[in-house]
Amino acid sequence: MRRHVRRPELAAARGQGLHHIGDAAARSGVSAKMIRHYESLGLLTPAGRSVANYRLYSDADLHRLRFIRRARGLGLPLERIASLLGLWDDPQRASARVKALARAHAAELAAKVRELESMQRALETLSAHCHGDARPECPILDDLAAAGRAESVQSPAATTKAARTRRH
Repeated sequence: MRRHVRRPELAAARGQGLHHIGDAAARSGVSAKMIRHYESLGLLTPAGRSVANYRLYSDADLHRLRFIRRARGLGLPLERIASLLGLWDDPQRASARVKALARAHAAELAAKVRELESMQRALETLSAHCHGDARPECPILDDLAAAGRAESVQSPAATTKAARTRRH
């Protein structure tokens, strides 16, 4: 049997310290669209509703949204944020579990940084070997084309020399 829950008018809800979605978005720094998305994923409990069916959020909901925003700002994926929220909600949690999640993410970020630095070095090396003038020869394009032939990116000069040899 369905229990009837009395829904407050928006003005009364505000008087009770509740916030409509626009206000919640402004106060938490999370867009209304993302608030609805987080709610649909279960990261945020479904909002109560006003008589006019406006979503209503408590100060605790806003605090949770700020938690999610900060975690997203640190690049944490939603699955890991869900795990952290579960730990945050558990007063019996072991901080070691929280630390393990944070360290795992930090290690993933470090690997991404190394990968980005490697890409940067490769592009800088390729750019250094490109004349950047009116000539059509370009070691950058040669290297990108060679990748499709499984040639190495190790030596842009060798790639350019091989491309010139093929043209003659």
